[in-house]
Amino acid sequence: MNLVKTRIQLVRENLPQEATAPNIMRHILKVIREEYQSASKKKDEGQSLHELVTSTPSNVLDYSDSLINLRSSILDHLTEYKVELESSSDNIAAQALEHIHTNEIILTVGKSNTVEKFLKRAAKDRIFNVIVVEGAPLYAGHTMAASLAKSNIQTTVIADSAVFAMMSRVNKVIIGTHTVLANGGLRAASGIHAVALAAKHYSVPVMVLSHMYKFCPIYVGSHNHEAFNVCASPANVIPYAFGPILDKIEVNNPVYDYVPPELVTLFISHQGGNSPSYVYRLLSELYHQDDYDI
Repeated sequence: MNLVKTRIQLVRENLPQEATAPNIMRHILKVIREEYQSASKKKDEGQSLHELVTSTPSNVLDYSDSLINLRSSILDHLTEYKVELESSSDNIAAQALEHIHTNEIILTVGKSNTVEKFLKRAAKDRIFNVIVVEGAPLYAGHTMAASLAKSNIQTTVIADSAVFAMMSRVNKVIIGTHTVLANGGLRAASGIHAVALAAKHYSVPVMVLSHMYKFCPIYVGSHNHEAFNVCASPANVIPYAFGPILDKIEVNNPVYDYVPPELVTLFISHQGGNSPSYVYRLLSELYHQDDYDI
């Protein structure tokens, strides 16, 4: 367990914006705890607040005893987890028909492999239109639109500045995210906050497709926090060919937006749909509380 914790700390020190690898390792720690408790015939029962306050070190397992079949039990559990990770995208896409209906207009932002698979699965049985926000300055929405068009999905590409004007025609916003934070907020691609605000104004539901390993037990809400955002090269915003003007201006190109939980309607994972207020429960199922702050 100490080895896994060391790896988590190493990743967080060198890649503070990276959440996927630490989250998977946190889940592995929970697997180890569960299998150890099972092997030692000590069930992990929920403790009351009084028990948590009055507990002593003697009540806590130290995980130092050697137990029979512990290694094989952990490996079997991790094998199941690997299968769950590999099938996560397919399981999310399988729910597409529950959320997308005929003749609807769906809006998405940039390119998300999970969203792409979700829309293509729905297109096998539904006829609908997709509006893709191009996602400047990377313009990943162009690639997304071309891929959807190849699957015979009626697709329209719009500029980021046209989102508010088009939102009144939209039935649903379906997006991906980089991280789901502990309060139900998002660390998502730059520009998605503006899309979510426009959707809120027109009462358009915002659905977020996310794998469970993107659910993070850390509260990071400030866009200025060093562990939250990162700035990419400004060359994508203003090319170096602009010459002398570059010496007179400062250009920032943030990669992520913070989207507060009140702008999100539903999270869709391989386990189904959940509201942002239920994220705390999902986190308790994914990770052990002692591993939240590693």
